[in-house]
Formats: sequence, C-alpha cells, structure tokens
Amino acid sequence: SEHEISSNKKKKLQSDTVIQLAQTHKPKPDPNGLVFGTVFTDHMLTIEWILEEGWQKPHIQPFGNLSIHPGCSALHYSVQLFEGMKAYRGPDNKVRLFRPKINMKRMLKSAHRACLPSFDGAELLECIRKLVEVDQDWVPHSDSASLYIRPTFLGTEPTLGVKKPSKALLFVILSPVGSYFSTGAKPVSLWADSKYIRAWRGGTGDCKMGGNYGASIYAQYEAVDYGCQQVLWLYGDDQQITEVGTMNLFLYWINEKEEEELATPPLDGIILPGVTRQSILELARKWGEFKVSERYLTMADLRQALGENRVREMFGSGTACVVSPVGRILYQGENLHIPCEGSFPPLASRLLKELTDIQVRHYTHLQHTA
Repeated sequence: SEHEISSNKKKKLQSDTVIQLAQTHKPKPDPNGLVFGTVFTDHMLTIEWILEEGWQKPHIQPFGNLSIHPGCSALHYSVQLFEGMKAYRGPDNKVRLFRPKINMKRMLKSAHRACLPSFDGAELLECIRKLVEVDQDWVPHSDSASLYIRPTFLGTEPTLGVKKPSKALLFVILSPVGSYFSTGAKPVSLWADSKYIRAWRGGTGDCKMGGNYGASIYAQYEAVDYGCQQVLWLYGDDQQITEVGTMNLFLYWINEKEEEELATPPLDGIILPGVTRQSILELARKWGEFKVSERYLTMADLRQALGENRVREMFGSGTACVVSPVGRILYQGENLHIPCEGSFPPLASRLLKELTDIQVRHYTHLQHTA
C-alpha cells in the first residue's frame, strides 16, 4: 500500500531521467506554520510528449517557471488535469508515499477523458519517487505535516483549434503542507444550496480536472458570505448530497431501517473516486462493526434523521485534509447542527488515527489493498 522512496527498482523511463540539481537551496519552512500549497521545494519533474515522437526523456530540474505557447490548449480550453498525493516521513526516518498506484490509475482515467496521451503509471511513479528522493530533506519531520505531491498534465497544442492535442506536458511539483483548513482540526461549517452544481452525469466530476475546481470558486465565496467555510454540493431535484468542497462525504448514522451505518454517495459519475474515501471504506468494512454502504443520501434524509436524533457524525475526506468533521450546515436559512463531541468526534478521530498510523508510522492495515 505504501511505496518506499528508498526502493532500488528501476524502470525504463526513470532510468532515462536527466537530473540537473539546483545550485542553491531554499530554506526549509517551520512545519507548524505551513499554509497549504504556498511553499515549494527546490526541484520539479517535467516530461514532454510529442505526437510524432511519443514521450521525451524525463527531466528533474531546479524549480522554476514554465515556458508555454500563448495559444496552448490548456490555457484556452482547459485541456488539463492534476493529481494530489502525499509523502510521509516515518519514525524510522523512511519516506513513503500513500497508495500512489491508485492515483496513477485515476490520473490515467482523467487523461483519457481529457484526450491527453496515455502513459505507464508504474514508470511515472518511479520518476516521482526519484524526484521525492532528490528533495527528501523537504519531507517534514512531523506527524502533522507531509510533502504534498502535485502531478499536473497539460495539453500544449500550440493552435486555437478545439481538438486532441499533438503536444503535452506532464510536470510534478512538491510542497510541504500542514493542516488544509485554517481552523486546523476543528469541525467545518457548510452552505448547502442547489443554486450551483459541481458535477453532473456525463460530465467530468469523476475526473480530477482543473475546470471542476475553478468553476467552484464562486460558490465557495458565496458560502463564506453566508458565514460558512465550504459548500455542500447538492444534485438533482431530490437534492442528493454529493461532495463537501473538494472532499468526499461520509454520514455515520442510524439509517431508516434502524441499522448503524457509515454511508457515502456511490461512484455514479459525479463523485470523485478519492483515495482516502476508498481507504475509509476498506478500513470500516474490515472492522465489521457496522454497515458500510455506498448509497444515495438526500437533504430530506439528513433533516429527518437529525430531527429523530439518528445522526452521529458527518465528515469529509481527502488527500489534503485526510478527515474533516462537519459541525454545521446552513440549509434554506436554517442551521442544521451535526453532533460533534469535542473538536473531533469518535469515528472521525479513530479513522484519522488509523490512517495516520498507516501513512506516517507504516502500520500495514491496507498492505494487500493497494
């Protein structure tokens, strides 16, 4: 499930990598004061693709600006995608990636949907491993901080035609990160409104494309205007609960059949198949202590359950935040208060601890499920 950075495996693409080391090194930040995605390491990985020639040699080079054609398709038509994954430093001082093969599989799916070229996920992973190895001093010596890895894939077709690109650029940058939210590990507040829609069937909501995120910013600021931190995205006439901001959503409750259940919306094309989401489902199913379901949930279901005191917890999950409890939902002018014992309710706390044990301390709960 983890991928050790000290691996000696060599893949063809990785062995062809051209490495140019930075002559100067930036100072390392204090891991306790990190703001998500604002600090970057000394190096980056770039790999170009040309239709007539295929993939070029990977380059690990000093971190710097990209030079791209002003007409490139990523800038004009959002022919673009990205991934998000993390490297953790364990108590043994080894650096490991958390379930990166799942990220590679999802990135390939996104590339197919964006009409970007395919690639060998194992070979790209080896290139990423080498980049993290070069910048391994940037992986924080901390349980609460990690090194965020951002692979990005751009169509660099240098014409204004709306078409499959004949040129592309895949690059990877690294950023040491702490807590994703400015409130740290406190419960988040959500604004639930069907005014804006994050994704729809037949769209790209199940792919990690930049356009999905850019189009959500306006609604995010409206949520802030209403005194909330994130948007609870609703879908359809029945106001299905889908995602929370940039996170997958979980509801821990007593369901309509009076069963103890951990539920999350199904992967029906509008939900991003999150790596943390998958890990939580696998952990909870392994425990075998309550029903674990991928099922539809509506605002009517939630309001009724709250009125009948059947809701125990609600939380979001994602690579950036890991697990984030929900404390309040503003819906149709009414504040719905979600039970939250202390700042971190019991199930969310347990999942966060187990996932952290796997990520940071290299316990092997998920070693057979990568």
